[in-house]
Amino acid sequence: MSPAASAPGDRPQILCVSFSPIHADSRVLRQLEVLRQHGDVTTVGYGPPPEGATKHIEVPKNASSLPQTLLGVARLALHLHESVELSAPGEKAVLRQALDSGPYDLVVANDARALPLAFAASRDTPVLADMHEWAAQETATIWVWRWLVGPYMEHLCRKYLPRAAAVTTVSAGLATLYREHYGPETGVVRSTPIFQDLTPQPIDPATIRLVHSGIADDRRNLPALIEAVNRLDGRFTLDLYLVEVPGGHLAALRAQADANPLVTVHAPVLPASLPRVLNQYDLGVFLFPIKTLSQLHHLPNKFFDFVQARIGLVFAPAPETDAYIREHGLGIITPGTSADALVSALQDLTAEDVSGFKAAADRAARSLSSETDVAYQHELIGALLGDDQ
Repeated sequence: MSPAASAPGDRPQILCVSFSPIHADSRVLRQLEVLRQHGDVTTVGYGPPPEGATKHIEVPKNASSLPQTLLGVARLALHLHESVELSAPGEKAVLRQALDSGPYDLVVANDARALPLAFAASRDTPVLADMHEWAAQETATIWVWRWLVGPYMEHLCRKYLPRAAAVTTVSAGLATLYREHYGPETGVVRSTPIFQDLTPQPIDPATIRLVHSGIADDRRNLPALIEAVNRLDGRFTLDLYLVEVPGGHLAALRAQADANPLVTVHAPVLPASLPRVLNQYDLGVFLFPIKTLSQLHHLPNKFFDFVQARIGLVFAPAPETDAYIREHGLGIITPGTSADALVSALQDLTAEDVSGFKAAADRAARSLSSETDVAYQHELIGALLGDDQ
């Protein structure tokens, strides 16, 4: 047993680090639900304590997880990456608390930027690195990020992932990339919600109801959805459940939607409630333009939310989503990401087609729920903790 191991009879002590608002981060919340069944969990993240945490160390709201001073940015620009580690305001604000609240039996790092703090707090105990996306290209469409931050994320992965006791990510394609670039075997934990006991709702042949949920970010290509509905016949409506984000364009989307009575913008819905809200619709749409390796292998939450909602899927091409759509007959892969592509995919669609997609989602809902992923996480965490169960 390592020096950090819990005393006989005590519950294992687990540290979960995520530079995100964990209370609203659906992937980390699902992870936390598994962790808390194996031990007492201390979380490090932004915002209030998440449900299930024994203790929470809050990162101050305005304390960035990346350097913000002129010196820190200069170090990033000069690739002095060793000196950048643990120097960001968010890291410095919680480092002492994270170290003093130990020792731990297991430390979980969510994403590359959590790795320095996780390894500093772990001492000799195992670290599980959950790499949600392809870290080196997380926001590579923004040139400043690509120039300054991308190389730092690459440094963190190259330094720490070979030392991690286990590495996981969200899709098979990303798992292959992590193994090929950094060496460690990488497991897959999809961003799947819990199984929902829902049934497909009947379709009105005169109205096919499209829906999209997510952030109001210009990278999500949402204006193309609205433009397509403007050009389709009156059978199609579009409802958008959007989360406002800094730098987003919710106001512009609302203005575009207001010009068409068939398009409605709604307030966001809590992740746990989303499938039941989406259940009233017919087709979930997502026209995501692929510009990075991370995006190429994406397998987003909304894909699985649509399945649990028992609605059909209309997705732009991407290897991971294409494979699931074809395997289960879940819906349509559009010929591209433009409004033209969506119009082409939908204009000849029949109510019978949509009913078939919804029935397929119903058949696939169990296998595309979190049950398989949770079972794998329990097995992995149990092995890392040395459970005898």
